[in-house]
Amino acid sequence: MPLTRNFRDTVRARAEREPAFRKALFQEAMQALLAGETDDGRAALRAYINATVGFERLGEVLGRPPKSLMRMFGPDGNPTADNLLGVIRALQDETGMQLKIRVVTEAA
Repeated sequence: MPLTRNFRDTVRARAEREPAFRKALFQEAMQALLAGETDDGRAALRAYINATVGFERLGEVLGRPPKSLMRMFGPDGNPTADNLLGVIRALQDETGMQLKIRVVTEAA
């Protein structure tokens, strides 16, 4: 049986060639976190990190061990607000993908 391509490699390749896909990954992660879906948000952010800068580069930028960052965004991870916001800031700086937050009121 032939080997199939690793899922992470597939996501990375698509993110490299499709800016809209990269944007959607980041947007999905942020929306999940803001909605209180922390498990999904961490998983989506981990996929975004793997598809863009990688944990090695992120660790260099933040001055933290990559393995610590991987654990932070793993299934049992629980990043502090300082760590999470630092990662988001670093990802914005490294990828050029900037978040823009706007407040919307729901229709009554």
